[in-house]
Amino acid sequence: MDIEDIVQLEQQYVLQTYKRAPFVLERGEGVYLYDAAGRRYLDCVSGIAVNALGYGDPEVLAALTAQAGRLAHCSNLYHSAPQALLARDLVQRSFADRAFFSNSGTEACEAALKFARKWQRVNHPGEDRAGIVAFTGSFHGRTMGALAATHREKYRQPFEPLVPGVSFAPFNDVAAARAAIGPHTGAVIVEPLQGEGGVNPARPEFLCELRRACDEQGALLIFDEVQCGLGRTGTLWAHEAARVAPDLMTLAKPLGGGLPIGAVLLTQRVADAIVPGDHGSTFAANPIICAVARVVLQRVSAPAFLAGVRERGRELEAGLNGLKARHPIIRDVRGCGLIWGLELAVDAAPLIGRGYEHGLVMANAGDRVLRLLPPLVVSKEHIDEAVAIIDQVLATAE
Repeated sequence: MDIEDIVQLEQQYVLQTYKRAPFVLERGEGVYLYDAAGRRYLDCVSGIAVNALGYGDPEVLAALTAQAGRLAHCSNLYHSAPQALLARDLVQRSFADRAFFSNSGTEACEAALKFARKWQRVNHPGEDRAGIVAFTGSFHGRTMGALAATHREKYRQPFEPLVPGVSFAPFNDVAAARAAIGPHTGAVIVEPLQGEGGVNPARPEFLCELRRACDEQGALLIFDEVQCGLGRTGTLWAHEAARVAPDLMTLAKPLGGGLPIGAVLLTQRVADAIVPGDHGSTFAANPIICAVARVVLQRVSAPAFLAGVRERGRELEAGLNGLKARHPIIRDVRGCGLIWGLELAVDAAPLIGRGYEHGLVMANAGDRVLRLLPPLVVSKEHIDEAVAIIDQVLATAE
């Protein structure tokens, strides 16, 4: 089928909720993507922080094919080894005592908000503790509850009224957060590093003060690590840098190695409030995906692997700061590990298009931030290649 035919079919039959790139992707290999015309692109999006191990990883493929030959789906009415083993692996590598599985990040955030409200109802019966505090720049998903906790107006306004009870405080503002968290607050939800909101890291003292305020007011603390978790920042969990633990944490994007899975990790005291029938999912904890996720988790959590992410992150940071020194169009460089944002003086979208022309895939994070999310398996040579292409792209905008 011709490329033009595929694009035409998409435009005719697929609901137009995305502005897609002007090519058709056909395959991936390592950290590169190839389109139907044979053009190669260095991937600095990773399927929006999903393909942590790149494309065609042998261990991922082996786990996928082996489990597909045994049991592809059974629903959550029955036990399956891949689900139980993945839950154990996640708990043993985190603050948590329990795991709940979903199919996506927004479903994980939705579940975490539900669990928090149920916990408040069980532990503070008759009290008004339904309030949720979120933050400016936040993005937690597109379902009605997660969207209610997402700050950007263009995502929210067309679908209002949303789930009530959510208020917003300025991100990284300790005094404002403390003022917002009170006796009616049931939970606080925050990203230790905002991705969609502009690649904004939370200051460690901010996360620590959120923990203190929640403890003082009897609220639960939810960390959303859907994009920044599982090795992306150079530690297994992004919140490790602050040396503070949440009550619940949401995961998704990289966990399934390219397959759809989300998870909520939670402490036993929160889990004690949840009973059979409170929440569920037909497709969650699919055996194939859980088998793959175990491979991803084992690989990414290895100390040597994480050390490599930190090293590549330092190299990327140095390269981007070098670009900032040469290109006045760059106003700020921020991030850590292998998630970085270039805040620009112009819109990012045209530069993303020029990146395609030079064989580089990038994303935006808001109108004027270029977001870089390469697979966690990139080499220094790939980092140098990406920086060189961005240099060329920026030169065309000045």
